[in-house]
Amino acid sequence: MAERSIVYLDNNATTRVAPEVAEIMQPLFCDLYGNASSMHSFGGQMARYVNRAREQVAELIGAQPEEIVFTSCGTESDNTAISSALETQPEKRHFITTRVEHPAVLAMGHLLENRGYEVTWLGVDSRGRLDLDELAASIRKDTALVSIMYANNETGTIFPMRDIARIVKEKGAQLHVDAVQAVGKEPIDLGELPIDYLALSGHKLHAPKGIGVLYVRRGTRFRPYLRGGHQERGRRAGTENVPYIVGLGKACELAARFMQEERVQVSALRDKLEKGLLAAIPNAIVNGDVEKRLFNTSSIAFEAVEGEALLLMMDQYGICASSGSACTSGSLEPSHVLRAMGVPFTYAHGSIRFSLSRYSTEAEIDTVLEVFPPIVKKLREISPFTRGR
Repeated sequence: MAERSIVYLDNNATTRVAPEVAEIMQPLFCDLYGNASSMHSFGGQMARYVNRAREQVAELIGAQPEEIVFTSCGTESDNTAISSALETQPEKRHFITTRVEHPAVLAMGHLLENRGYEVTWLGVDSRGRLDLDELAASIRKDTALVSIMYANNETGTIFPMRDIARIVKEKGAQLHVDAVQAVGKEPIDLGELPIDYLALSGHKLHAPKGIGVLYVRRGTRFRPYLRGGHQERGRRAGTENVPYIVGLGKACELAARFMQEERVQVSALRDKLEKGLLAAIPNAIVNGDVEKRLFNTSSIAFEAVEGEALLLMMDQYGICASSGSACTSGSLEPSHVLRAMGVPFTYAHGSIRFSLSRYSTEAEIDTVLEVFPPIVKKLREISPFTRGR
């Protein structure tokens, strides 16, 4: 039986490890396996690998190497930043974030509410955009931290981070940015952007899963989330994951090299996919801000179908994407992002996110354009949303 080919359009969930990244990591598992914190030269050479990776990450985001803290993932980076900002400002009991954040930030907001903090949840409009006047009016003297993502993981909507940072700094608050989806896709220069904390994750830019970074601006008071050894200049205890750190460094180097070329190629493929689907399928809308979004992301809502059914039928053809809804306790609920945007009920349930990478091909897009419209047509014929029409 022939192996089914995979059409992978779920890169906002995770990316394939770049071959160049896998190649540079391989010797660090079995040959160069020393502990980077060891005093002997065999381990000491690992520290040099880590330092070079730190430089590569810093170069991609316009930071200084000493401002880079290696973590296990974006979630750890987000949690660490929020916890640190609150611990170093115990007199401030107000936290601001948005209703469309990643669960790593949403969960922290709910936890803080349970601990007696006041949390302001900023809304978005129908295109997923923030009201900057609402942001400015929400910041108070007792605001410990404002946490706003750089780009939304579901819709790709990019927030105006330069304006956000200016407002937050003028009001005297600290700013944390979840940039997990933006790093490697959007040019970021933290030498110009006054951001205090920024999180990124390796597996979103062709590094392995299980490695992330927290940027901490020089001079920012900091309390570690993981305590123990002296690694990461005392900011994150635990033996350094040298192979993955080195892999992330290489991935950042590649991202800096290919970003502009990737923007042109991938956005062209995304636009072909999006226009083709909208032309072939009636009653479909694009979620988010089509003018200011990640070049690799297209979130489309199809009326009168369920996202999970679409994904299951797509999977039969080897097509990988994500749904904009989640099944909880047997009842279908649209994602918190779509609810915050006010996407109509009958559309929100049928929302699909396609997210491409530099490895995506035109042949893959052609496959989706051939297969997907008949799937929607078939599901609409049996959909409870269309019965009785």
